[in-house]
Amino acid sequence: MENQAQPQVAQLGVRRAASNAAFKEKLEQMALPLAPLVQLTTGEIHPSFPGTLLNFWLLTDAELEELAHFYHQRTPCRYTFHYPCPINWSSDVPLEEKRRKIGRFIGLRGCESPIRAQTESQIMEAARRARMVEEEEEIWRRKLHWY
Repeated sequence: MENQAQPQVAQLGVRRAASNAAFKEKLEQMALPLAPLVQLTTGEIHPSFPGTLLNFWLLTDAELEELAHFYHQRTPCRYTFHYPCPINWSSDVPLEEKRRKIGRFIGLRGCESPIRAQTESQIMEAARRARMVEEEEEIWRRKLHWY
């Protein structure tokens, strides 16, 4: 019975993908293979290393911790900074933060540190300060023009 249910689920995905271009595109995107990262000391690949983008998004907290440890990121050592994109690992951050850090570590785009958005008042304050610095520099240029 279980074997029969699997093809039906696959067929459902195929039917939905056929009628919905965005769904089809997302399925294709999630099926993208990821190049495995090898451990520096042994040359092995961690068993939980995600083979596809979908598998990456399905990693659990424990698997992310294991990956960070396996690739010398959880406990810094002499190998930590020999990887192409080392990360600062902390076990007390939320799951999505860990996922973002591992994604950055393995080279996924879009996993960079989030840029803190400024409010309109912060932007106005920064512009005001920059204007004041410019005006002050202009005053000094006029005063010291003969130097």
